[in-house]
Amino acid sequence: MDARGTKAHFLLGPMSLGQIRDSVVGFFYRKLLKPIFFLQDPEKVHDRMVTVGRFLAFSPLTRGLSGLLFGYQHPELEQEITGLRFKNPIGLAAGFDKEAFLPGILPSVGFAFEEAGSITAQPFEGNERPWMWRLPEHQALRINYGLKNSGAVNIHKRLAGQKFGLILGISIAKTNSERTSHLAAGIEDYLASYRMFQDVGDYFTINISCPNTCEAKPIFAEPENLDQLLQKMFILPKHKPVFIKLSPDLPEPQLLGILKLGQKYPVDGFVCTNLTKINSFGHQGKGGFSGKAVAPLADAMIAKVYRFYGGKKIIIGCGGVFSAQDAYKKIRLGASLIQLITGMIFQGPQLVGEINRGLAVLLRRDGFNHIGQAIGADSRV
Repeated sequence: MDARGTKAHFLLGPMSLGQIRDSVVGFFYRKLLKPIFFLQDPEKVHDRMVTVGRFLAFSPLTRGLSGLLFGYQHPELEQEITGLRFKNPIGLAAGFDKEAFLPGILPSVGFAFEEAGSITAQPFEGNERPWMWRLPEHQALRINYGLKNSGAVNIHKRLAGQKFGLILGISIAKTNSERTSHLAAGIEDYLASYRMFQDVGDYFTINISCPNTCEAKPIFAEPENLDQLLQKMFILPKHKPVFIKLSPDLPEPQLLGILKLGQKYPVDGFVCTNLTKINSFGHQGKGGFSGKAVAPLADAMIAKVYRFYGGKKIIIGCGGVFSAQDAYKKIRLGASLIQLITGMIFQGPQLVGEINRGLAVLLRRDGFNHIGQAIGADSRV
């Protein structure tokens, strides 16, 4: 633990009822449930957890009980960003709730927002199995779903007209198909989903960085191709914020080209970052790595994006968030919002409340009255 972490520990003082609750739930998850889950196929466990979440969302009673187990709120963590009111900075990253089944229960777990998807214009059953591997010794996952989802039409039909208790981002990607690997077809594929979800969700994320498609490299991570996509996209009326999800593996010139497009077009911000293809573990096979594997890459990119724009674009930090200290580091580097998945799988669902509670302590420790004051504190010139 570094000096900041030690000081935060002493600032906590006697444990509150909320901290005791989180400690008990976390102990129960890590010592009892997680060992059982980690003996089972990770894809099946994931599907069961989504089913449980859908069940808990069905009744006000189960939502209320979930809130008692996991919820935490503090006014210092509330923010208005791009006209949207976030109750706290923690969201569920795209890739977990592929079909947008969970908006009903996620607020009770403590999330202020989620990104559903990524959603593609056409349905895709996923790459050849297996799709997921746990790497507990590295606190990471290797993932190769390849944008598995039931398609924009089906997901939109189910969500249309619903109201949600949190901010819902719609992550759209290009259908994983050889057909859409051609530039013109790929642009039309993105635009089909973009048009479809104009009346559903609160913001868009344009996922140009999935590392698990049939292409050798994502074609719209090339600035000249992204330029053509954004040109066509922003001809349409813009009714909600638009973010771009970046790869952590981008070479510097390529990243710079993308960031310049953020000046040319009304892009509201960036998600930093997606999975990494850098295999430092020696695990053979396809897929990108999440969790601690991507954390230093994501942190470095957050700082670069923040400095490039002088803090004038919104950054959503994603990658390797397992604690309040991890989230706070990304915030001080320039992230206004934080997303996670892998940390929750390893630490337990109480992690969201633990992070929010810990952030409130860390802000007070550093003399900040509001989270907005901490954003970019370590990246300002």
